[in-house]
Amino acid sequence: MIGDRNAAEMSATGEGLDEDPALLRRVLGARLRRLREAAGIRGEAAGRAIRASHSKISRLEAGRVGFRAMDIDDLLTLYGVHDADTRAEYRQLARRANAVGRWQADADLTPPRLDTYLALEDAATLIRCYAPGLVPDLARTPSYAHTVFAIAHPEPTGEIQRRIELLMRRQHLLTRSDPPWVWFVIEAAALRRPIGGHEVWDAQLDHLADLAARPNITVQVLPDHVGGPAINETPFTLLRFAAPELSDLVHLPHATGAQFLDKRGDLDRHNAIWDRLCVCATPPEQTTELIDALRTTHSPTA
Repeated sequence: MIGDRNAAEMSATGEGLDEDPALLRRVLGARLRRLREAAGIRGEAAGRAIRASHSKISRLEAGRVGFRAMDIDDLLTLYGVHDADTRAEYRQLARRANAVGRWQADADLTPPRLDTYLALEDAATLIRCYAPGLVPDLARTPSYAHTVFAIAHPEPTGEIQRRIELLMRRQHLLTRSDPPWVWFVIEAAALRRPIGGHEVWDAQLDHLADLAARPNITVQVLPDHVGGPAINETPFTLLRFAAPELSDLVHLPHATGAQFLDKRGDLDRHNAIWDRLCVCATPPEQTTELIDALRTTHSPTA
């Protein structure tokens, strides 16, 4: 059967992938979607096969929810996957995907589904970030981040410190032994905004210069006259993965949560926005010079 061949080719065990369950959920969901599409079955029919709705299939295929063994069995049967070993591999992957992830303990600090995003971020081979008005969180110093968190989330100092500790854990990917390629586009206006006072601001500029000097990190500055928010007024991150099962992903954070986009039209649109931002920004080799100029041309703020 077509389903059996595709399942074998996709190596349903997921071996060699990051073990974080949130990432495995997305891998398993992507593989189930490919099986469904190869079998020519619509989402509504797949939903009926597991006594659920089309939206449940969408959530499963996006890796947003856990997988019941009964649902996996019923979907594999519907998709024509009858080989016993292949079915066992899918059930094993589902068990691993349903485990508690290493990021879930911190999910109370952030919008829903953050554990999924953090696992994907940690597994990405290319991360591209644009955050109009502020320094992107992966590039923030602890002091700068503390000030931003205190403004955005007025809460006890202990909770803010937990947010900073979580951010520092995320930032470890920048300097680990196998780091991803990370690309930041930052507005010049954000770099002139002395959030936290001159000392915090100056340390943040130093940190950006240090990041820009790393071989796996590119930092570009978007001049004021370009009008970054006119190109795109909301922050976004583009993720790319080594695993062939995972398509590129757009992550859009907002006040009450976050949105993941992986449809071709959405990816094409955000890649076009990214290309325009990079073309309009100053070349990366000028970043350190621009940061030095900011220090000398703007007076300290008390």
